[in-house]
Amino acid sequence: MTTFPVSASILSEKDLGRFIIEKYNLNEGFECKLYRTGVNHTYFISNATEKYVVRVYCHNWRSKTEIIEELNILKVLKDNNLPISYPISDKNEELIQAIKAPEGIRYVVLFSFAKGEKVRFITNENCFTVGSIMAKIHNVTANKKINRVNYSSDILLEQSYNYLKLFFCEDLYEMKFLNETGHKISKIFSENILSENQKGIVHLDIWYDNFSINKENEITIFDFDNCGNGSLILDISYFCKQLFFIEQDKNQYESKAKSFIDGYQQFRPLSEQEIKLIPEAGASIFIFYLGVQAQRFDWSNIFLTENYFKMFVGRIKTWLDYYKNKKINCD
Repeated sequence: MTTFPVSASILSEKDLGRFIIEKYNLNEGFECKLYRTGVNHTYFISNATEKYVVRVYCHNWRSKTEIIEELNILKVLKDNNLPISYPISDKNEELIQAIKAPEGIRYVVLFSFAKGEKVRFITNENCFTVGSIMAKIHNVTANKKINRVNYSSDILLEQSYNYLKLFFCEDLYEMKFLNETGHKISKIFSENILSENQKGIVHLDIWYDNFSINKENEITIFDFDNCGNGSLILDISYFCKQLFFIEQDKNQYESKAKSFIDGYQQFRPLSEQEIKLIPEAGASIFIFYLGVQAQRFDWSNIFLTENYFKMFVGRIKTWLDYYKNKKINCD
């Protein structure tokens, strides 16, 4: 009986652990456990004193070239002593492994573990620190490019809308809203040309789920899977928008967003033009991630229900409405 083809698989913890132990010369005391599945699959491999993260890229999600580019920028950031999770070389000084899964080749990378915990409700001090780290990262990546996606209006807005058309009727109010909003934001972006130093390599996913805070309040940022080229204000806007929905008390949001921007501006200035783009830039990334959820429908269909879609689009509308007649507090 032949094995039936699959579109996605989950690798055995036990066998992946043996594979990593052998490739990286780890001792037999290490144990591998699946942490979570998603766009990529994450495993932890640890013993009593050490812990690493194993990322298993999904088949055809990232090319080997894209992964190499991600790891190269992580090396640059590490060499600049920035607090990020970085890739670990195997015993042959290789960073990327290739595994033949049932669906095809899947790439595997071992990363350092970001010590600490994910904290949903972070303090003003934490926000200041995140802003400072982001600015230091941008000081390294500004005016640079990698061989990965360019986060233009076409990618963030138009392409995402086209993915969503496969699942939702264009007559739906939320689809009309996304279409109209996408055109408006594209126009605003085209009218606000930023300097080359205000563009560079962006993370595009810095929020509480992608950094750890230890007992000394030190923060380590991880998961650069979505890194690419774009306006640096995209990273700033995304953090603010995530913070906006975490903090139901908007006075708390305003205070923490100001701390974040203050932390950023301690190490890197923001122009008035960039600051004014925060609402539109934040909305554009949320539209982009709706497109990612449509693109990666195979790994979880809970994101593609009409109720979820309406809720998510409602969040985008709430964010934009909040800033319609409001100046961003950054003085």
